[in-house]
Amino acid sequence: RHGQGTDTFANGDKYVGGFKDDESHGQGNYTYANGDKYVGGHKDGEKHGQGATTWSDGEKYVGEYKEGKKHGQGSYTYANGDKYIGDYKTGKPHGQGKYFYLADNQFKGYIHVGEYKNGKRNGQGTFTYPNGDKYVGEYKDDKKHGQGTYTFDSGAKEVGEYKNGKLNGYVIQYNPDGSVDREGIFEDGNFLYAQKTTPCPSSGYFHNCFGTYIFDNG
Repeated sequence: RHGQGTDTFANGDKYVGGFKDDESHGQGNYTYANGDKYVGGHKDGEKHGQGATTWSDGEKYVGEYKEGKKHGQGSYTYANGDKYIGDYKTGKPHGQGKYFYLADNQFKGYIHVGEYKNGKRNGQGTFTYPNGDKYVGEYKDDKKHGQGTYTFDSGAKEVGEYKNGKLNGYVIQYNPDGSVDREGIFEDGNFLYAQKTTPCPSSGYFHNCFGTYIFDNG
């Protein structure tokens, strides 16, 4: 087949649209027996190019496809109301994206804007809470991980290292007026002991300080 046509499958699926070499190619509508529906581009029998898939449970994706998978820019609305807008790669959020928590549950109002990798928050991101709190920093596999700053609605903030979603390492906690509340080492969110990090001296013994050292060889 070549050109416009209709194909009805034994399982109840139905395709109406363009064909090339007996495969769906070009614009077409594919209706699944379970009620799912795809409208958009096809290439060599696969979803390809701009398209929209609506699932029977209410979920919907509108955006780019490549070789049958979500790939490129797209928008995904979940059955519970949550929404992701951003980059996709081989079927998963990957690259820059925004996730809006819109479901009527304890997460309603949360917003994440930042980097994704293999469907999870990875890299730099900003997470805003409905109470006014905000986290700006690094993520790994959906958890705060690396350097980050958590600012409370009161103006107080925590600046330092995170691991697996909790404060781990050197952290400074600030009061709302900007003064230092605590400075030291944390483990799994618990304060272990105080430790100040001061600038390194211009010469002599270096220990527990920060700065830039330039070696003789440059």
